[in-house]
Amino acid sequence: MHNIDTIDKLLRDELAAKETYQQVLDKFREDASLGSVDYLQPIYEDHKEAVSSLQEQATQLGGTPTEDSGIWGTWSEIVQGGANMLGQKAALKALQEGEKTGADDYEEALQDPDLPAEVRSLIETKLLPAQQSHIRTLDRLYDTAA
Repeated sequence: MHNIDTIDKLLRDELAAKETYQQVLDKFREDASLGSVDYLQPIYEDHKEAVSSLQEQATQLGGTPTEDSGIWGTWSEIVQGGANMLGQKAALKALQEGEKTGADDYEEALQDPDLPAEVRSLIETKLLPAQQSHIRTLDRLYDTAA
């Protein structure tokens, strides 16, 4: 059951990320001057794919994957609400912080000696490298944002 809990924690992170990116993309599409949609859409798609992959892993291990981002989703809504009022730079900063938290959670999961090999492989080869790529993209966007 411990492995299901680990996957559920990662899944909640990814669900929150997906929700947050959707909100930011909607906001940026409303206000064309904010730009960055072309860079953020692929990150949103990566998070959608991560949700599917983690749900599949939870199911394979006999669990019922969570569909709720929980407290992280609530937190992301609060942060994003503030970022929407403050503008692009604040929104990008909120996304950066979320990506860094997600990367830390993946690193922490990899320290678990009982993590199933399939989940470890998924994190090492796909999820963590994607997270690190997202951080680099957001760093570049933040540095060039008005």
